[in-house]
Formats: sequence, structure tokens, C-alpha cells
Amino acid sequence: MPLILFLAISSVLAAADFTTDIHPILARRCLGCHSGAQPQGGLSLENRTKAARVLERGGVRLLSRLNGKAQPQMPPVGDPLKAEEVAAITAWVTDGAVWPDAPEQSTSTWVAPLEPRDPPVPAGAASNSVDRFIDVYLGQATKPAIVSDAVFARRAYYDLIGLPPSVDQLKRFEQSKDPRKRDQLIDGMLGDNKRYTDHWISFWNDLLRNDIGVVYHGDRKSITPWLERALTANMPYDQMIRELLNPEGPNSPEGFLVGVNWRGDVNASQTPYMQASQNTAQVFLGINLKCASCHDSFINKYKLKEAYGLAAMFSENSRLELVRCDNKTGVFTDAQFLYPQLGTIPEGLPLAERRAAAAKLFTDPRNGRVARTVVNRYWQRLLGRGLVEPVDDMDAEPWNADLLDWLASDFANHNYDLKHLIAQIMKSNAYQMEAAVTPEANSAYQFRGPLPRRITAEEFVDTVSAVTGEWRTIPAGDTTHYARDWQLKSSPLTRAMGRPIRDQVFTTRETQPTTFQELELVNGSGLGLLLRRGARRLLDQLPEPPPNLFDSKVMRKGQTPFDIDIAGVKQLWIVMEDVGSYDPTRSVAGLAAAQIVTAKGVLSLADQPYLDKVPVQTLTVLKNPVGAVQVVPLGRTLIYNLEGLGATRLRGSVVVDDKSGESDIGASVRLFVFASQPDHQQLAKVSGDRPVPAPATLANRDQAIRYCYEAVLARDPSSAELDVARRYLGKSKIEAAALEDLLWSLLLHPEFQYIW
Repeated sequence: MPLILFLAISSVLAAADFTTDIHPILARRCLGCHSGAQPQGGLSLENRTKAARVLERGGVRLLSRLNGKAQPQMPPVGDPLKAEEVAAITAWVTDGAVWPDAPEQSTSTWVAPLEPRDPPVPAGAASNSVDRFIDVYLGQATKPAIVSDAVFARRAYYDLIGLPPSVDQLKRFEQSKDPRKRDQLIDGMLGDNKRYTDHWISFWNDLLRNDIGVVYHGDRKSITPWLERALTANMPYDQMIRELLNPEGPNSPEGFLVGVNWRGDVNASQTPYMQASQNTAQVFLGINLKCASCHDSFINKYKLKEAYGLAAMFSENSRLELVRCDNKTGVFTDAQFLYPQLGTIPEGLPLAERRAAAAKLFTDPRNGRVARTVVNRYWQRLLGRGLVEPVDDMDAEPWNADLLDWLASDFANHNYDLKHLIAQIMKSNAYQMEAAVTPEANSAYQFRGPLPRRITAEEFVDTVSAVTGEWRTIPAGDTTHYARDWQLKSSPLTRAMGRPIRDQVFTTRETQPTTFQELELVNGSGLGLLLRRGARRLLDQLPEPPPNLFDSKVMRKGQTPFDIDIAGVKQLWIVMEDVGSYDPTRSVAGLAAAQIVTAKGVLSLADQPYLDKVPVQTLTVLKNPVGAVQVVPLGRTLIYNLEGLGATRLRGSVVVDDKSGESDIGASVRLFVFASQPDHQQLAKVSGDRPVPAPATLANRDQAIRYCYEAVLARDPSSAELDVARRYLGKSKIEAAALEDLLWSLLLHPEFQYIW
């Protein structure tokens, strides 16, 4: 065996997975010849049955053709497979060539229904209909206990508004004797439209592959304003779908259907209209069409023609040629829905009418699949596992079909009200049971209560802010305002914690610990800065930030003049801040014809020495129609000594190079001028309230310890924990660094990072 192949195979840490490791190679390099009615050499790799003869005896023939030991080497055109690709196929074959294959191999007789079904609610003592279905399901099995008020409150707060209850809120809830207090808590937070939207928008951003702080390439546009309005107004879900699929008017969410315009060579399955086909089927119907966008799918029943028929509902051309594995077939299809029994689309309709037809067919009352799919997504979100798993395979059998169908029917009967759906689930005992912490056995799944769920990246960061009062800010006109994490561009910390880069649909997030995550939580600058400032704020040791003398506001190109009164200023601090550039390293901005006016005359700012230690040659002077431009790298602060100059005014312009406005750079900068050392976390005046009120200043050691435990873990410290924390914080004045470490240790604890 060649050394490079041996090393590649040795690097395979686990058995290769067909869907993620093998199928993409076959689709890209093999199936163009080895599929269809007349495969080359009589060898078809469409499914395991057809490929059986080449896989027999360990697949020796297949592997020898791939590694070049037998001729002709495969693939016969283009570059040979990479060593790691051959290694993946070798590992897969060696492990038994596990291949999810045709439906006929399954022993299940389950067929997912299309039409809505409204099964009768079983008789029983439970007041919540969900619990009556669960009672029948559990039968004589011992029912899990209901969680305590504190555990319920923490669970409900995170699920409804993405924030923990404050210490006072938790105490009031626990002390209340009202038997309806849990239902009232749910209703109250569902009625808090702002905080509800600020939490659930992240879930929908993942689904609709929408993001904030991102420069979209090509024609793709953000749908954030529309999505905020839809969630705040609790727009019916079927109306949301209609507006997403048939966007009309200036405030419509037209960006959803546009897709990502990938640069360079693009597989035919990734054209914008094929993305629309894949995304709409996945999000609204729970159907994976990604395989069927290249060829008839190996992993489900859907065909290439069906994927292209759905794509034709959203393409400029009403008739599309099928392309199998990047090979044109000469076969064409007109627009058609995946369920033609709901209606057909006349040939040759203009795009606007095809979109309108799509919106009508997806939301047809006879299409029960739409309600089932979103109900299943919300059940998974709130209880850790769907009624159907995976959630993007709604053809799979539910573990309780009657419960799924009843919830879907109830949801549709209540005008597709997403808040009603949440309340229906959360008010049930099923939601309020103790978490089933025992790992699932290899046998079929059995519901025994919610599964522990890891908090999201946004919930993690927002909790740190809520507990400490240290919130980040975003520009808002002439000022800035406090922001939840979803409103900010993703950071290394939030990406490590699972916030995706939304260039595709994400219906579930990766929650497993990673090395990247460990490094960010232990050594990352993002969490470190937030905790450092937060600890100082809790101890009232964070100075008030100085006001700025000038704020250019957000600039993406062009110039903004300034004429600033600097009489009496002894030091001048000039800050060039990046506020969301797509590529800050290539964004070019600076000061044009900047001058200091003094009693003795005018001085060029570029000629004045500055006090920071970065070498002068890092500042470049460019020619510009308005004068010489002193380029200031983003994130840079220039400090000038004005003592003895008699300076009265600072004049000039802030300039952003027009080329920096191109989509692959997307400059977004903001320049500030200060008379004293600025607080880089609060360069502009902040208006408005924090998302939640700031906590009170911590006055003594025991108060600080109890507050941290109650705010982070929603419980008091044990006597042992209290003793350790006391020894750590010491008896004298609390040091901010010690408080920072205490908070950090609690934030890394599984008791905090999971919703139990």
C-alpha cells in the first residue's frame, strides 16, 4: 500500500459514513457514468443492490481501480481521487459498506400521510390534551416526576425569552402559592413581544438562513426587518410561508428565495433556483432534496425530476433541463409541486404566478405536512428530541403519531398560531417532567421526559450580560443602544458555541463539545473581556466612559467632514473603529486634509508626532481629490499631544475608499475623536434601557457568592460550595479578578450550560 494512502487511512478516526463521506464522492466523480438505464461497463452505483457485485469480497475490484493497481484507473477523466477520498472509500468498504438504500429494504410499513388527521383526545384525568396522549403512551410505566419551581422557571425563561430569571424573579415565583403560576408565567413571557422576538429570531434565522452583520453577495438580501415584524406581531405561520414564497412589495422577505450566489465553478445542484427547491422542501415539508438535486436520491424516495419540478416554481425559466451529476440529460420538466394531488401548475406561467401558486400549494389546508413539520421542530426545540427524528425526514415514523397529528391539527385550528403551539407544549406535564438523563439505548426511542439541552450561543452570551449588566452595543442613529447577541455579528466565541454561518439552512445546531470551544471558553478574548468588565461593573469599579467630541456615524464609502472645537484639549485620541466590515483587513479609511487650527496658524495633523508605539510607517498617505489621506487601520487609535500648541479646532474629512464598498470587502467603519482615553466598549452615548435591568452592586463576600449561584445556576450554593468560594474570595475587599474567576467557573459548569 502506498505510504500516502496508508497515512490517509490511518487518519480516519471512525468508520466512514455513507451520507456525509462516501455519497458526495460517488455523486461528484462516479454517477455521471455509473447510473441510469445504461451504466458504463454494466456497473451501476445507484444503490447497494446494484453495486453488490463490485462490493463483494471486500470490494477488491473497486478499490484496485480507484488506487490505480488495476487499469483503467477510475475515474477515467479528470484528476484521480485524492488519497483521503480513496482512504474514506477503503474504510467504508472495510467496515461492511453500510449503505442506506432503497425503501424496500425497510421492514416498516409506515407511510407518512399528507392530509391532516385529527385523532380524538384520549379520555383521562389530565387537563392538558398533550398529557392524555402521553398517559396512553406510557401505559403502566412509572411517570417521571415533575420538576421543582426553580428548575421549571429556569427552563421556561430560557425557552421563551432566552434569558435566565433574575434572582428577584425566581424568588417571587418560588414563593407564590397560586396554583396557576406556571401557566401565568408562560402567558406573561409570551406576551412580552420584544424579548420573545429577541430570542426566537435566532431559531428562525437558522431555518431561513438569514443573518445579521453579514455582507450578502450578489442579489441576496437580509430579511431581518420582516422577520422581526412577523414574530413581534405573531404572524400566522401559514401567512409567513405565503409571504416568504411569494414576496410582494417593498417590505417583503424577497431575500429568502434568492439563495447564495457562490463564486467560481458551481455544481448544478447549487444554482439559486435549486437552493430554493432544497430550502423550501427542507424547512416547510421536512424533506431532504439535496441528494435528489444531483440524481435520484439514495437516502429517500425523491427523484431528480421532482427536485427540478419544484425548482421550476422559483426560477426565471418555467421549464428546466434536468442535470444529473453535472451532466445535461436533454430531459425537461415544467413547474410541479412535490404532491401533484394538491394541484398542478399550467405550463409557461410567469415567475410571479408560479410563486403565487407555490405559496398556495404549500399552505393548502389539505397539506397537513406543513403543520406536522413545524410542530415537530418546536417539540424538538422544547423537549430535546422530535416526535420524528431526524426532523428533516418527516417520512420517518413518529414515536407517537397520534400526538403529532393532534398537535398539528390543533395548531392549524388555532390559525397557525406559533405562540399557541408553544403554550400548548409548555403547559403540559410532558414538558415539565424531570429530564431523562439516562443515555438512549440502541433499541427504539422511548419517551421518558425531556432530554437535557445545551443552551445556545446566544443564550450563553446574553446570560453573561444579564448576570453582570455588561451589554454590548450597536449603532442607532446618533447614539448606540444595548444589544442582544443575535443583533451582533457572530464572533469566535459564538461560532465555537454553535452559532452557524448561515449560508445554508440549519434546522438543528451542533451541540457536542469541540476543541475550538474549549479554547474559546478558557482563553478566548471575547468571554474574558465580557467577564472582566462584568465583574468590575458588579463591584461598581468600572469608570463612566468619557463622551466623544466627534462621531462620524457608520460609513461605508464617501466622506464626512468635521470641524471640532478642541480648545483646552491637551491630548487628542482618534479612534478608527470597525463596525461590521466583511473584510476589515482590506477596508481602507482615513483622514483627508486633517488640520489643527492654532493661534499661530494651521498645522497638518499628518505631520504631528503621535504617542502610541506603533511605527509611523504603518500609516500611509494617499492622494485624494480632497487632499492627502492619512490611512488609519481599522481598530487603531492615534494619540496626539496638543500641549503648548494653543489648538482651537480640528478640521478635515473622514474618507472611506470607494473600492472598500465592494461586496467582498464591505467596509463599515466609524471614527471617533476624544479629549481623554476612550472606553473602547462604549465609544458613543448609549440610549435606551438594557434588555433586562442591571443588577445591584455587590457589597460583600457572601452576597457576591450567593448572587452568582442564584443568577447563574438558579439555586443557592451548598455549604461546601459556599466554604470554597469564601476561601477563594478572601475576607477583605472583593477583588474584581477573583469575582471574574468565580463567574467563569460557574459558566463552565454543565449545570449552567444545559437546560435540565
